[in-house]
Amino acid sequence: MSKRQGSVDGTAGGRCARRSVLAAAAGLAAVGFRIPAVAAPPNGTHDPAVLEAAARRAGLRTFVGTRLVLATDRPPREGDDVDGLPALFAEAVESWRAHFHLDDRETNGWRAFACLMSDRETFRAAGLLPTDGSIPDFAHGFCDRNRFWIDDQSNPAYRRHLLLHEGVHAFTITLRGLATPTWYTEGIAEFLATHRIERGRFVPTPIPRRAADVEQLGRIETLRRLRAAGGVPGLADVLATPPSPRHEIGAYAASWAAVALLALHPDHAERFAALEAGPLDARLDGRLASLPGWDADRAGRDYDAFTDEVDYGFDFARSRIDWSPGRRLDGRTSAPVAADRGWQPTGVALARGERVEFAGRGRVAVGRAGDVALESTADGISLRWYRGRPLGRLLLGQWAGPPEGGRPRFVVVAEGARGRFAAPVDGPLQAKINAPPGDLASFSGSLEVHVRPDRGDG
Repeated sequence: MSKRQGSVDGTAGGRCARRSVLAAAAGLAAVGFRIPAVAAPPNGTHDPAVLEAAARRAGLRTFVGTRLVLATDRPPREGDDVDGLPALFAEAVESWRAHFHLDDRETNGWRAFACLMSDRETFRAAGLLPTDGSIPDFAHGFCDRNRFWIDDQSNPAYRRHLLLHEGVHAFTITLRGLATPTWYTEGIAEFLATHRIERGRFVPTPIPRRAADVEQLGRIETLRRLRAAGGVPGLADVLATPPSPRHEIGAYAASWAAVALLALHPDHAERFAALEAGPLDARLDGRLASLPGWDADRAGRDYDAFTDEVDYGFDFARSRIDWSPGRRLDGRTSAPVAADRGWQPTGVALARGERVEFAGRGRVAVGRAGDVALESTADGISLRWYRGRPLGRLLLGQWAGPPEGGRPRFVVVAEGARGRFAAPVDGPLQAKINAPPGDLASFSGSLEVHVRPDRGDG
């Protein structure tokens, strides 16, 4: 996966305005795209039929679908899924069309040509992988308009993901005139390529439900590892990601997270859809910043919260954070804590060093263990644990920068059925029950949290 080459002569379907050669060159150069040294075909794409003929002459296995011609030197193996990739690719294209609201007229006849390579030299000898320096020494995959190359992978799920990632590049370059900053270029490819297989069919799953669906992908694990090490970037850093033919996995994970947040978070999705409906060019960041209602600080906080809580099945609607400032605690107060949501405001704002008493009461349903329905009090249940704490345990937190450094996050200041604590920072007090974010939809009920100034009387 890497930066790609775009065409100079505009987009198919008339989605984006045509530009002069000089303007196109300036825009593409700004994001690291290579301008072709020779004139591209009239429609800016390669002819898959011509490339297919070259592959057959070279003795490569060739599989032809309605949206993809696939050539490979991978030997046939029992249980091999390679012959089914063109059909899967065609299903994926339908989901990409839906994402960008493209109709039949705009995508009629569109096809890509892919090389799945065990030995790159075989494709160089066949004239299917240029040797003139026009294609960089890429790490795993590279796309040039509607043709692309991927190295073969031992894991079928990761092979499919690489194929679809580069396929998204081919689709967006040729049908949407893609020439965007790196975060969107790579992030949208990760977002639209992420999927699971159900009954042999492609199902788009931008937030993976299970690790088994995306073997070897590692985006969620990478973000969690970077978070633990204090190395995950903020949203502003992601938007400034420079182009490169060899990004580290962390850059792909961070870009995927940025697109997932903007596309799926209920407070950002409508605005992001409006952004994507416009030109996908080098001015994307400027248009994002100028959208009515865009709040970069708020989006940055939402991104930091997402990368800290990220897990399989993450639910943006149930994990949406109300950043209301709250009011000073001047007496006893209480607030409900819904079991099926992430961090929720208590309505209280604390000053640093302020001492507080709290108590959590009630019971909540926290899923099942086989045929047994599980319930939890504010202390949680030891039958299941999540991130080092019992499932269902009441957590109280404040938004703060960790003392050890890194991006801000919710710091747990107290937990369990009752206790005392001193606020580490100025700011609102939030609460939630301890649970995997992907399980929230199966939980129900609420606890009641009571807080008051600590009087030190017991």
